[in-house]
Amino acid sequence: MRIFQRFVALLIVFAVHFAGFAQTTKVLRESEISEATLIEALTPASAVPSGAEASATAAGDSDALGSGTTRRTRSIRVTKDDAPPSKAPLASPKTAAASLLITFETNSATLTSRARQSLDVVARALKSDSLGAYRFSIEGHADPRGNEGDNLELSRARAESVAAYLSEQHQVARARLSAIGKGQAEIINLTQIDAPENRRVTIKTVVQ
Repeated sequence: MRIFQRFVALLIVFAVHFAGFAQTTKVLRESEISEATLIEALTPASAVPSGAEASATAAGDSDALGSGTTRRTRSIRVTKDDAPPSKAPLASPKTAAASLLITFETNSATLTSRARQSLDVVARALKSDSLGAYRFSIEGHADPRGNEGDNLELSRARAESVAAYLSEQHQVARARLSAIGKGQAEIINLTQIDAPENRRVTIKTVVQ
């Protein structure tokens, strides 16, 4: 009985985890893939002290607020002379990633013509001034139909196919791209397992 209860509990945890993952994952369709959208999604946020802007405002720092600011502010005074300077916690950087609906021929890693058109846009974004200094991981995903091992290999082959296209057709340095197969580990449409978004490609900026 206890084993059954533990099994049910694990299933609940699994369902909650993937339900939350699905709700927070936006997959860009072909019509939504643009250079500007990709640059925004893949540019890492700098880790800056949280509340820094508020502190600058409170201190009346005109440089931080802009030269045209005329708003009056109050200064903050520390009454204890030996009080150590406070250290604001660093804000957590956002995950720099973009999930794309990149289509392939059935049961293969061959890119369709629509996928190549989408990757042409991806290449321009990766070679832009905003992203040109970064490296990226390219993750291939598969839906849970078929054998799990085969799905893992297929997802890896599809990620490699995307990396090869970006490198060979658009001269994105291959050293900037790492291909990773995720298999069926991160499906996002739990109600329709064969949905296209479960066979997506995700590009993540590698932040060191």
